[in-house]
Amino acid sequence: MEILLASAVGILTACGIYLILRQRTFPVIIGLSLLSYAVNLFLFATGRLALNQPPILNKYADVPYTDPLPQALVLTAIVISFGMTAVVVMIALSSYLSARDDGINMTDKGGEDA
Repeated sequence: MEILLASAVGILTACGIYLILRQRTFPVIIGLSLLSYAVNLFLFATGRLALNQPPILNKYADVPYTDPLPQALVLTAIVISFGMTAVVVMIALSSYLSARDDGINMTDKGGEDA
């Protein structure tokens, strides 16, 4: 199970970095989302993968439990990444509507000096 989770984190990270290096804005946004998913999976895995265990420590019983802190961190990270993705999509959309181009390069496309 750990190999599967580590492979998923690695594949998401590799795909995210590949998409961030593109010359268009929307693949960059998708790449950032994939990187945030990889970080969320990594944070979730730090709490140990325990099936059917409560996230509460019971001091009267000696039963294993799941650490609730990574779950809370992942939930918070999901909400923040959703909000930031919405902001970046709106900035990219307004940039596309004003320039009629989806590129992120800063070169002069007109070929003439100002």
